[in-house]
Amino acid sequence: MELTFKEFLRGGKEQLATAGFAEVEAELLLAHTLGISRMDLHNPLTVENALSAIGDMTIVEETFWKLLDRRCAHEPLQYLTGVAYFRHLELKVGPGVLIPRPETELLVEAVLTHIEKLSGAVSVVDLGSGSGALALAIATEAPQTHVIAVEKSPEAIHWLKENVSFIDEKVRILESDVATALDGVKCDVVIANPPYVPDAQELPRDVADHEPAIALFGGVDGMKAPRLFISTASRLLKEGGFLAIEHHEEQGAAIADVLSDDFTDILLHQDLSGRPRFTTAVRR
Repeated sequence: MELTFKEFLRGGKEQLATAGFAEVEAELLLAHTLGISRMDLHNPLTVENALSAIGDMTIVEETFWKLLDRRCAHEPLQYLTGVAYFRHLELKVGPGVLIPRPETELLVEAVLTHIEKLSGAVSVVDLGSGSGALALAIATEAPQTHVIAVEKSPEAIHWLKENVSFIDEKVRILESDVATALDGVKCDVVIANPPYVPDAQELPRDVADHEPAIALFGGVDGMKAPRLFISTASRLLKEGGFLAIEHHEEQGAAIADVLSDDFTDILLHQDLSGRPRFTTAVRR
């Protein structure tokens, strides 16, 4: 049984490698099929118990090969497993919601660093929350915060509600367009990862064919949505309030120019790959 299972997994790795994907993804897909963790694949007893619970190796094989075929057709791994990891969180994701990226983790880190300097309760608004990755990371890592997650896409809201219910029900969800959200409300912090990809930019097939365009593209120059998000942040933030906004690596100067009307202390930050990825600023 063990040797057969190893050969079975090896075949999946070879199929993915031939298609140009990382072999480790075969382990993740097989673990998902069995309902165990990737590390548990290396525990023969756990694997045997999982197979016994399913009761039919044929079902496992058919499910696994179908997942491999879908991955080779460039369906995102996270959509296939239904899980995306962000900082310490395990998020539920699927079609209709942007998959959170590791590059965005430093955006959250900048906000958490700022929150540490504040006393008492801190009000935070996450504009265009999507899966809730940013809102939930802040809420769980900074318990003194009161977080509102703003999202308008019905498809994304489905996943946002799933994650808030599963991880931290204290996060408030507001189904609203960013432009009109929270009229009359003032907050201490705004965090935002708006759609900022220029419309003509080519993206990898995994992204272009499957992830929601509404969460990716920001107009001809990619700045239409960031301008809107900055305008809303300016309206929402108290004097001295803190904004952290992600953007395209070539948009740093344009973002700073838009911010200069209402913000000071404008700082451009690099992501994990060393590319200029987000900007922080303080409301005048």
